[in-house]
Amino acid sequence: MYSPCTREATQACFHGFCSTPLLGCHEPQTPTYTTTAAASRLDFEVSMASSISPDSDHFTNHESIPSLDESLSNFKKIFPLYSGTDQADKIREEEYYHLVLSNHVCLDYTGHGLFSYYQQQRQTQAAATAIASTSYSSPPTSVHSTSLEPPFFDISYKSVKLNSQVQYGGQESELERKIKKRITDFMNISEDDYTLVLTANQSSAFKILAESYPFQSNRNLLTVYDHENEAVEVMVESSKKKGARVMSAQFSWPSLKLHSQKLLKKVGSKGRKKRKRGLFVFPLLSRMTGARYSYLWMSMAQENGWHVLLDACALGPKEMETLGLSLFKPDFLICSFYKVFGENPSGFGCLFVKKTSASVLQDSTTMASIGIVSLFPAMRPSQLSEEEEEEEEEEEETPEAHDEEEVFQGPASGPTSSQLMNDKYLEMQETEVSRNKQKASEIEEKGALEPKVSESSTSGGSSGLECKGLDHADTLGLILISSRARYLTNWLVNAFLSLKHPHSGSGSLPLVRIYGPRIKFDRGPALAFNVFDWKGEKIDPAIVQKLADRQNISLSNGFLQNIWFSDNYVEERGRILEVIRTSEGDGRAVNEKGDKLHSGISVVTASLGFLTNFEDIYRLWSFISRFLDADFVEKERWRYTALNQKMIEV
Repeated sequence: MYSPCTREATQACFHGFCSTPLLGCHEPQTPTYTTTAAASRLDFEVSMASSISPDSDHFTNHESIPSLDESLSNFKKIFPLYSGTDQADKIREEEYYHLVLSNHVCLDYTGHGLFSYYQQQRQTQAAATAIASTSYSSPPTSVHSTSLEPPFFDISYKSVKLNSQVQYGGQESELERKIKKRITDFMNISEDDYTLVLTANQSSAFKILAESYPFQSNRNLLTVYDHENEAVEVMVESSKKKGARVMSAQFSWPSLKLHSQKLLKKVGSKGRKKRKRGLFVFPLLSRMTGARYSYLWMSMAQENGWHVLLDACALGPKEMETLGLSLFKPDFLICSFYKVFGENPSGFGCLFVKKTSASVLQDSTTMASIGIVSLFPAMRPSQLSEEEEEEEEEEEETPEAHDEEEVFQGPASGPTSSQLMNDKYLEMQETEVSRNKQKASEIEEKGALEPKVSESSTSGGSSGLECKGLDHADTLGLILISSRARYLTNWLVNAFLSLKHPHSGSGSLPLVRIYGPRIKFDRGPALAFNVFDWKGEKIDPAIVQKLADRQNISLSNGFLQNIWFSDNYVEERGRILEVIRTSEGDGRAVNEKGDKLHSGISVVTASLGFLTNFEDIYRLWSFISRFLDADFVEKERWRYTALNQKMIEV
């Protein structure tokens, strides 16, 4: 993977975005920041020390925190370069104005949005106009009706095995071909080196790879996650059925840093004969704690006989352009894309298979991998009506065909009929592309569509759509996106740490505990934290999430795991860890009843993207500060109970 803009990637590495010191990055000719990386880090940390309020070390009352305007003014004084990222604010206002209109703070998921909200609304308007132009009825009263809103594409499941798909490919629509090309370019991956397979979602990608990987001969599965990951758990369960030995990296309490010595022993010691070890599953960034891990682990694993799967789902836009990923090429890579940020998180997963590593894949023991998909142009309501009319006419002319079809399809429900319907869609693709071209041409003549397509963007077949969500990230670039995220994330960390409970004996009982890196120059844009009451007892993360949702702030929650406690923290271990039951046996401890137990820490999580602005993080800080009121949760419970709202029991 070689970056098309090496200079920008080099600057990014120089400014601390690459976590390994062995990449040989040099100072750019015209540095935007401080002249040396060390000085830049020091300047950043000094600035962070006064990033909340120059006159206050902490706040004990939510009414005492500075206003939004005062905080923003101080923020810009501390980080004057933040004003240079206002292009992201303009994109948000123009292309994602629903976030402004709905006053919505979206911090609950990560990934890459293909399209913008403005595109979605333009599609809706085009659909309404198309219906009006092809019927005698009056146009719909509202062009924003969800019933008229066409998706950018539809997904059909393919009954095919991963090995066959990688080797021989398959039929694909023009839209799919162009979107795959756009994604490959966006991820900075060479089509000469990798084959892209589309999957239904992230979990499907992990499962499909596990089903095709030869765990019978390469017995080990080694994962590096400080949190419970549903997609990885799917891979773990699938690999165990094939006899795999599952191992996990561990993370040292209280910093939750990767325990390098323990992982090194599992990856392989020097002097050992290189052999087929198995699959090493590695994320460069924790999507919960924001901790970053060195690229060198991939190289070390490959040198010791492992195949490497890079989980890039948590990486921010343009991070694939860093030099580290140009040097250390994984055997497999998984990422995911959704449709519209803050509006439509549905989408698909991407599994990249390195062509020189494809030979290791075996045919799945199942009949066919469930989860490999195709993309094809979505049909508008008018097109669906025409299709139904044509099918009815065909059935009237040949009634015997209907009986044969019923016999062939079998039950009306279940995966069999669904697969048959998808196969039927695939057969219709070429016909639909032709029809869409003709309709788009007719509508364009009437001025219903804006078919402008930029050279750098992907045209959605005949639909004339652009992948503007990806275009925006390309326009902003790696340095701007990373710098903006660094300022906002670390300010939020400092803001959380400034909240203290009053009258707590020592006077220093914090309201918020942050897990993983705190103020750090190269930390990722994700936070894992918990809120504690004045007694020091943790407030259920589900309660925090629910109350945030009522303030139109979308947060998520998760479960930190694989935590290692040294002898110095034995007592703290029993106080910190929570134990939950797991559904199936996985080698963990068991209780007296024989239930499998899983220990860790449940947390609240917040993920920042390149469209996140200062007001978003300020509103989150302001909301969390409300918990300084000892009766805040109880007041909210009674308030919503009085309104007949369903409440989570504390």
